[in-house]
Amino acid sequence: MTKTIMLIHGAWLNASSWENWKAHYEAKGFRVVAPNWPHDERSPAELRVNPHPDMKNIGFKRIVDSYEAEIWRLPEEPILMGHSAGAVFVQTLLDRRLGVAGVSIDPAPTTGVPLGPHSIVSAFPVLGSLGSWGRVMRMSRKFFATRFAQTIPTRAEADELYDRYIVPTPGKLYWDGILTKLGKIRWDNPYRAPLLLIGGGADLIADASMTRSIYDHQKRAASKTELHIFPDRSHWTCMDPGWEEVANLALDWSLKNMRKPAELALPTNVS
Repeated sequence: MTKTIMLIHGAWLNASSWENWKAHYEAKGFRVVAPNWPHDERSPAELRVNPHPDMKNIGFKRIVDSYEAEIWRLPEEPILMGHSAGAVFVQTLLDRRLGVAGVSIDPAPTTGVPLGPHSIVSAFPVLGSLGSWGRVMRMSRKFFATRFAQTIPTRAEADELYDRYIVPTPGKLYWDGILTKLGKIRWDNPYRAPLLLIGGGADLIADASMTRSIYDHQKRAASKTELHIFPDRSHWTCMDPGWEEVANLALDWSLKNMRKPAELALPTNVS
C-alpha cells in the first residue's frame, strides 16, 4: 500500500489551500506533497501584488507536465487528489497511467463534457475579458463571496479567506480548455487507476451536472469509477466547515480501491 498522497490545487488558489488536508493526512502517517503550479510558489499576498511576468504563459500542458515530473521524483506512486482544475489534472495524469488511485473534487470543465449553466456564468469574467488568453487574471472579492465560496456566512469572513488564499491565475488556462484538445481524455483507457468523482450540489463554479457527466464518461474504463455528490456543498468544499468528511471519504475510498503501487524511477525525458 502506498503511503504517499499528492494534492493538486486548482485555479485561483495555490498549494497553501491544502494546508488543512496536508496536516490531516500527515497526522495519519502519510507522506503528503502539494506542489504549486509554475510561478505559484510564493504566498497568496505576494502573488496578488506581484505575479510572475511569465504566469500569463502558463497553460494546461505546462502545468500537467510539471506534476508528472514531480510524480516521477517520488519513491512510490502516489494517490492523486485534485480540486477544480486540479481535478481535471488528476484525470489527465491517470490517463497517462500515473497514480494508484485518483480523486477528482468539483472538477472544472473537461474536454468532451458539456458546460453546466453555473460554469458558463462563472467563466464569463475571464472568457468575456478582451485579451484574457494572454493576461494574468484576478478574481474580485464579490465574485469570491457570491459564487466561489457563497456558503461562507459573512462578507467579513469571506474577505479574510480571500486575503489568506486567493491568487491570480493565467487566463490561458481557461482558453486551453475551451479551444484546444489538450485536456482530452481516453475515457475507456484500460490502464487507468480507480477514480472517485466528488461533486457539490451547491457548486456555482463546477456544476454537479458536469461531475455526473464526467462520471458517465469515465465509467467506460475497466477500473472502478464511483461518484459521490454532497448536496449542500459549494466549490469551497475543501475548506468549508466539515471539510474533514470530504477528506476522509477521499482517503478511505483510495485506500480501499487503489491498484498496487510501483517503484518510480525518473525517465530520461522528464526533467
